[in-house]
Amino acid sequence: MGQLPTKQEIPRVRFSANEEGPPRYSSQMELRRSSFYSTLDLVPQLEHYASTLPHSKSRPSLEALRRAFEEAEAGIEVPNTTTDSGVSSLPTTDSGNEESQSPKEKAPVRFGWVTGVMIRCMLNIWGVILFLRLSWIISQAGILLTCLIILMSVTVTSVTALSISAIATNGRVISGGAYFMISRSLGPEIGGPIGMVFSFANALACALNTVGFAEVVRDLMLEFGVVMVDKDSDVRIVGVITVTILLLISMAGMEWESKTQILFFIVLMVSFSNYLVGTFISHGPEKEAQGIFGYRDIFISNLKPDWREPEGTFFQMFAIFFPSAIGILSGANISGDLKDPATAIPKGTLMAIVWTTVSYLVISVTVGSCVIRDASGNISDIMTGNVTDGCVDLGCTLGWNFTECIQSKSCKYGLANNVKVLGQISGFYYLITAGVFAASLSSALGFLVSAPKVFQCLCRDKIYPYIGFFAKGYGKNDEPLRAYILCYVIAVAFILIGKLNTIAALISNFFLCSYCLINFSCFHASITNSPGWRPSFHYYSKWTALFGAVISLVLMFRLTWWAALVTFSIIFFLFGYVNYNKPKVNWGSSVQAGTYNMALSYTISLSGVEDHVKNFRPQCLVLSGPPNQRPALVDFVGSFTKHISLMICGDIIMEKERQTRPQEATDWLVKWMNKRKVRSFYTPFTADTLRVGAQHLVKLQDSSPESIEDYINTIYDTFDSNYCLCILRMMDGLDVFDQFDFEVNQGFESDESVENDDQPSPERVSADGISDKGDSDQIKTVFQNDQGKKTIDVYWIADDGGLTLLVPYLLTKRKRWHSCKVRVFIVGDEQNMVEGRNEMIALLKRFRLDFNDVIVMTDSEKHPHSKNLNRFVDSVAPFMLHDEQQECVSVQAMRQSAPWKISDKQFEAFRLKSERKVRLNEIIRRNSQHAALVLVSLPVPQSDCPSALYMAWLDALTCGLHCPAVLIRGNQQNVLTFYCQ
Repeated sequence: MGQLPTKQEIPRVRFSANEEGPPRYSSQMELRRSSFYSTLDLVPQLEHYASTLPHSKSRPSLEALRRAFEEAEAGIEVPNTTTDSGVSSLPTTDSGNEESQSPKEKAPVRFGWVTGVMIRCMLNIWGVILFLRLSWIISQAGILLTCLIILMSVTVTSVTALSISAIATNGRVISGGAYFMISRSLGPEIGGPIGMVFSFANALACALNTVGFAEVVRDLMLEFGVVMVDKDSDVRIVGVITVTILLLISMAGMEWESKTQILFFIVLMVSFSNYLVGTFISHGPEKEAQGIFGYRDIFISNLKPDWREPEGTFFQMFAIFFPSAIGILSGANISGDLKDPATAIPKGTLMAIVWTTVSYLVISVTVGSCVIRDASGNISDIMTGNVTDGCVDLGCTLGWNFTECIQSKSCKYGLANNVKVLGQISGFYYLITAGVFAASLSSALGFLVSAPKVFQCLCRDKIYPYIGFFAKGYGKNDEPLRAYILCYVIAVAFILIGKLNTIAALISNFFLCSYCLINFSCFHASITNSPGWRPSFHYYSKWTALFGAVISLVLMFRLTWWAALVTFSIIFFLFGYVNYNKPKVNWGSSVQAGTYNMALSYTISLSGVEDHVKNFRPQCLVLSGPPNQRPALVDFVGSFTKHISLMICGDIIMEKERQTRPQEATDWLVKWMNKRKVRSFYTPFTADTLRVGAQHLVKLQDSSPESIEDYINTIYDTFDSNYCLCILRMMDGLDVFDQFDFEVNQGFESDESVENDDQPSPERVSADGISDKGDSDQIKTVFQNDQGKKTIDVYWIADDGGLTLLVPYLLTKRKRWHSCKVRVFIVGDEQNMVEGRNEMIALLKRFRLDFNDVIVMTDSEKHPHSKNLNRFVDSVAPFMLHDEQQECVSVQAMRQSAPWKISDKQFEAFRLKSERKVRLNEIIRRNSQHAALVLVSLPVPQSDCPSALYMAWLDALTCGLHCPAVLIRGNQQNVLTFYCQ
């Protein structure tokens, strides 16, 4: 077993065959005690799954469980994660980007869904477009089309938000935001380029919003006659000073940044309230001369569009408005600083979209109902009397004649001419100016924080060279200070360039490209049917995700085609680099799942195709031994099979060699072949002789066991080979071939075609169990019936890596089992029953399995009923040696002739283990009589356990169950994780 990553000394425990007795444990750590199967075997616990790797450093391996007796007999101490009291010590786990905290050190600042996601997203969505461009868009497109533009943008962002929510709840998301989600879903080839582009886009967006703020400050200075150098230089000076202040706030820590964002949010709320109050205030002649009339007969006139400029089209207005919606990833980008990203990201992002959509629609309708399109601002244009001759436009009906400025196109006020309408209509003008400041600064600050967080995660993955310097984090929140400086330099550079209109189109395309890949990630993960895709957020659809991906792609080219081409050129260049270098990372991406599905589908399709001489390909089994020891042989065969046909390097391992063979030998040899660019499978096989091993490799199949000894030894071999094992047991057995001419096996239900008396009798069944007729006589099993609302009962006694939970989850994905409720039974006691149940529910919730019914078995330590115990003793009686009643010579002969039999000493040594199996069966029969399926953790036998006794244990566990029972055991390697990668 691997060593625990802790500075504390690993506790060591001696084990012996007769080391029995109730497991001892601490009352405060009930769920961390040993399983009652074995002192070394552990019950399920969360710490075993706090790793993205399949190998748990704190869970004993199958080899350790099997060989505990041998090592104890040899006097070897077995390192384990359990203490003398049966309580496992907690491993030091990698918690992502969090550093371990000493008791005196303050914990890292973590945010909830309101301050961490919702407010942050709302501030980024409420940008300068809301205050300075929305009124102009209404003058061009009218109220109806403006609302349509808003709803179209919201459709794209909402679909993307649903995809983000699904990905964010499919395991624990650490820092990295959109990059982390895409890379862990689609792999480094796609994730790497997006991470680079997305980080750069956030830095540019910071520069854009800072320039927007600087321009408003410049205009305000001009109103008071203040000029520092000239109009352009003043924008650069104010912009550099502003982004420097924002950098200092960011580097002060997330706590200060969050407080600043809350301050901006309060200012915006006051600004909105000021605007809404202003729409109800009666306006004097001065405001009416500027086209502001309040809620009068303006709404109907402004409903329809009035395109005025050559570029005044619907999609041009959409292109101007859509960048305001790119802030939906602001909360996800600081995922490493959230208390619970899986809850905060979906809830906060969707709520932000709802409230910002309402605000945009309300402002669009109210400003379109209070302000006309054109006004001169000249009080002398007020009409005296009822003379309206020659007067045009809506102002005539409101008592004003703006005909002269309309015809000469010299109007300076109104929706179409003045971008400061919201300030003029509000109760106090400068509160709207404060709102513009808050909107632009909050967006700039949000992007300045997002870019380094994403880039830091990209640097830590070591996908691209020369950027590892920026991966280092500082402080309790792991702040990327170096990445902050880099983002600041980029922002300052583009602020000094000044001409950002062209770059703005690229930024929109970068974000749209990210939206496209996020939606495609969700769609691809869903359509591959990977067991690891289990998002706890269910309000999404793979088809809406596909729609979001397609519409984002279309918008990229529809808005700015040349920017879309530039974006994809950059993406393809970065993709080519990553694909060529093939970084050594394994994130369990959906691309891997899709590759597996394709290979499986093609393999199955080929099984029904007869060989043809034109398609002949040499399929070579190479008896190479360890491939690195016979490279010439491997290279020779590889030279004519590479990219053409199948090659398998068979390594026959003698039994005596197996003891000294390193566990990582197989992985090392596969890496050797990959490095040598040999396209071949590597198959090690254990055998007594070279000939036997070669025969098995050629046949590629195992012989059927003909006795209990063979059957149990096959189970032992499975464990010794570190494979998972499932044993299906049914009351009336599994074989049906001998039932054809008599009656249907009670464990199966006959098909209608079989029950029909008019049908001919079944065809003869050959000796090897294959019907001559093929598919005309089919037996329908209970697994082909709709199970209704029955239960699937899982008795998770020992922690095997999660396979015991994964199998019932996969069953419930099928239509026939979809309505079944999964119940999980665990071992516990009365004193800690509530605590144990809550901890298991928390663990299941982390796995996103939707198993909420947990039952604690508090009476598992009780002695079984004498009736059931006597039945067990009777079942093993025919297999007892009764060696204490025999002479020594005859005993030795009996053991050699019947090694599967049980000696009296062995029976007594394993008595308590046997009683526990009988007691567990009593609990199962009491709770699961009406279940559709029962799954029970399969005990791992010690190497000295007699075959007949172990077989009796299997019978005892499933005795009296009318429903199918599955005895299941993983190979002690994680198949479930609560991480996203």
